[in-house]
Amino acid sequence: MSSAPPSAGADLKRGLEALKKFRRRIDTLLAEFEGSDGGTSKVRDQKIARASFSGEAAPFPEADGLYSQYDQVHERLTSLSKMLGDQIEAMGIAVHGADVGFDNLEDELRQRFWAIQTSIHRDQEPVGRQRLGEPDRRGGHGSDKSEYGW
Repeated sequence: MSSAPPSAGADLKRGLEALKKFRRRIDTLLAEFEGSDGGTSKVRDQKIARASFSGEAAPFPEADGLYSQYDQVHERLTSLSKMLGDQIEAMGIAVHGADVGFDNLEDELRQRFWAIQTSIHRDQEPVGRQRLGEPDRRGGHGSDKSEYGW
């Protein structure tokens, strides 16, 4: 006597099909994002030179300050764009892992997933500290898997 209802196999199959469909949508979104104006490479390439603010002939402290602020914002936008692309990629890997079983993921995909997670955690941590008024102590954390319970 089986403890699973007769429709459990059908539900599982529908669930797997939904995951596969979701993964295809994620892959499409990632490709569209990377090809868009918000993609990491395009954001990185849309940089304005310091001379565009006032030329280079005479000192102009206000232009220097404006450029410094622009440069910080541009760096952050580039970082956020990369982080978004990485998170979409990690979600695709996770969905694939849920489909085939995480133990059955290729080593390369598993390593890429953890590299993305580590990078995102490292990049987000200083932002959280800044909100709390704590100093930015960037540095390696080794493996943070246990912190997430993974």
